[in-house]
Amino acid sequence: MEDRGSGTAPPALGVGMVGYAFMGAAHSQGWRTVGHVFDLPLRPVLAAIAGRDAGAVRAAADKHGWAAAETDWRALLARDDVQLVDVCTPGDSHAEIAIAALEAGKHVLCEKPLANSVAEAEAMVAAAEAAGGRGQLAMVGFNYRRVPALAYARRLIAEGRLGTLRHVRVTYLQDWLVDPDFPLTWRLQREHAGSGALGDLGAHIVDLAQYLAGEELVGVSAQMETFVKERPRLDGASQGLSASGGTSRGPVTVDDAAVFTGRLASGALATFEASRMASGRKNALRLEINGESGSLAFDLERLNELAYHDHREPAATAGFRRILVTEPEHPYLEGWWPPGHGLGYEHSFVHQARDLVEAIASGTDPMPSFADGLQVQRVLAAVEESAQKNSVYTPVQPEIL
Repeated sequence: MEDRGSGTAPPALGVGMVGYAFMGAAHSQGWRTVGHVFDLPLRPVLAAIAGRDAGAVRAAADKHGWAAAETDWRALLARDDVQLVDVCTPGDSHAEIAIAALEAGKHVLCEKPLANSVAEAEAMVAAAEAAGGRGQLAMVGFNYRRVPALAYARRLIAEGRLGTLRHVRVTYLQDWLVDPDFPLTWRLQREHAGSGALGDLGAHIVDLAQYLAGEELVGVSAQMETFVKERPRLDGASQGLSASGGTSRGPVTVDDAAVFTGRLASGALATFEASRMASGRKNALRLEINGESGSLAFDLERLNELAYHDHREPAATAGFRRILVTEPEHPYLEGWWPPGHGLGYEHSFVHQARDLVEAIASGTDPMPSFADGLQVQRVLAAVEESAQKNSVYTPVQPEIL
């Protein structure tokens, strides 16, 4: 690494992004900000962004600080000033773009869920393993791992503060589909999204459960439902979670909600709820982990706080206490504000960028890996299979070595 005291800037890391909507904006924020907050061994440069609509992608480039705009992602892969490709497209194109980028000698960051099927995810893992031998690294973007309170929760669990885990419960609830006249965007079409609330929200909470517990789910029992079977076809472009519809209607081919139970490898039990039909819930991700020695609880709507109960304390004074996760000793917070000054949703993408840049500079496999994304995909596939079989307990497909 260079001597930072010399005043010489670290080597550039050219970033190219495919996709420019909701996740593209969030990732752009991370890449644009990370070098201003953390001392990095490489300097991220927003080299180019790609999208099919020339006017829209040029506007996104201007808004978010990208130097160039491309209308073909293959042209972005061919650019010499791009060393890392960030994939922020719908799930149906993840495998094609990520594999091509790795074969072109680029590092890859791919949004979650990793793919729309286990087979696609397996192909991506194989490509990542082959590329790893050539020095290219690949990471999947489960950004909630980078919320400081959740990263700190993982540290406490790894230290044994909860003892043997007994139960994990996680819910992720939104309400943007409650209106039956919300239009038929790509997120409601299986050929583009793979699944609905299950892949969109369930992927996050499956990853968090496994990450925090430090072990994998081995089986599930599930129910899924599509409450609104048809919706107005899209009239024009969608923006984030907003869109307008026309007069004709088309079929919704993904789930509106999924609920399932699971068993972790240790025997601990887990419960999950993922819904985009929960009136009044905008982005409500909540979890609680119970162990023999204590419990932890988290609410994304209070993301700078962690609730901790030490069951070894005397009953007369024991109870949940609030940990304000804003100290410089907490994960990621050495680069931010004085204690008590909280962070927000967008900062998780800054932390994600930092971790990937540091992994690339050191040649260390970044986490979560494509293999971690594949494990989540296997859980989602087991959930769908269980729901199709009237909630029968379904083992998660094990990795074939």
